[in-house]
Amino acid sequence: MKRVLVLGCTGSIGTSTLDIVNNMPEDFSVCGLQAHSNNEKLSALSANYKCPSLLSSEDNSAEAFQKLIDQSKPDIVVNGIAGAAGLVPSKVVLENGIDLALANKETIVMAGPLIKELARDKGAQLLPVDSEHSAIFNLTQRIGMKNISKIVITASGGPFRTYTKEQLEQVTLEQALKHPTWNMGKKITIDSSTLANKGLEVIEAAFLFDVTAEQIEVVVHPQSLIHSLVRTNDGELYAQISEPDMKHPILCALNWPENKECYMSQFDLFDKTMSFFRPRMNDFPLLSYAFECVKFGKCYPIAFNAANEVAVHAFIDGKINYPAISRIVRAVLDRNWNTPLNSFETVFEADKQARAYAMELV
Repeated sequence: MKRVLVLGCTGSIGTSTLDIVNNMPEDFSVCGLQAHSNNEKLSALSANYKCPSLLSSEDNSAEAFQKLIDQSKPDIVVNGIAGAAGLVPSKVVLENGIDLALANKETIVMAGPLIKELARDKGAQLLPVDSEHSAIFNLTQRIGMKNISKIVITASGGPFRTYTKEQLEQVTLEQALKHPTWNMGKKITIDSSTLANKGLEVIEAAFLFDVTAEQIEVVVHPQSLIHSLVRTNDGELYAQISEPDMKHPILCALNWPENKECYMSQFDLFDKTMSFFRPRMNDFPLLSYAFECVKFGKCYPIAFNAANEVAVHAFIDGKINYPAISRIVRAVLDRNWNTPLNSFETVFEADKQARAYAMELV
């Protein structure tokens, strides 16, 4: 039985993880919990699972996460924390040589090379939980990275896939929070509507799988049934297909390296339709900015993530309109982010600077 520490336990990833544990008690047990600010729910869950917990709004330090790890003694940690706040706990987990099931894409976007090096040095396994990267990970495990020429990441296209440029100028917060296929938190739902989320996933894929921008394709697939594909050297395509339910990639990570039978229903091929479209880069420029960041490297991905976080939260708070999100990110990226990424201190400093620049534009 694996002991599971769940970070972000009151969010969508955390809730799905707990559902898996509840349905597979012979395989997994909850040994620790963390939440940002929902103290009432965290306290109830901690009492139910009889395990230690951490409320990060009271203490978000590396020392607090280390104490939680010492108390809970996990075999694997699921990091479902939203945003840049997920980086420090990811770092602490890997420093302890513990396997990390990573749903927090910002960890890789901001510090991918450093995080991979840390996992390698400490003998910990880095297991992607994003549905797209979980799919790629499983496909590369079976096919072999040396046999793969390109990675194809699918995108639902968000709720505004068919909107004209004029319609996009008038998008409201209420509209942006209605995702067609996934049930997620506010920030990631808005990121999905702007394709910033797909941009973050492009950067994440480049770091995780050591591929160039030219080796990554993005295809809009509104049904969200194919989660990613790989092109092999001989021109074939291999896909990972399942219902759009985050419990699938979470369970893949928890089960690794095994592939156990589970309680979830099997995918039904009948009465399914799958369609594919090219992404409209001109109308959704954040995706093209992300490809730029992969090419430029250094601190550009950090600036992209930080500026986008500031802009999205400003939009949620009613301080800016929808089109201003991409304009703020563009303005921040137009500054110089050529500092080599050689330490976590560099990461934190670049993140701080990019947020300050973005705040000036709100």
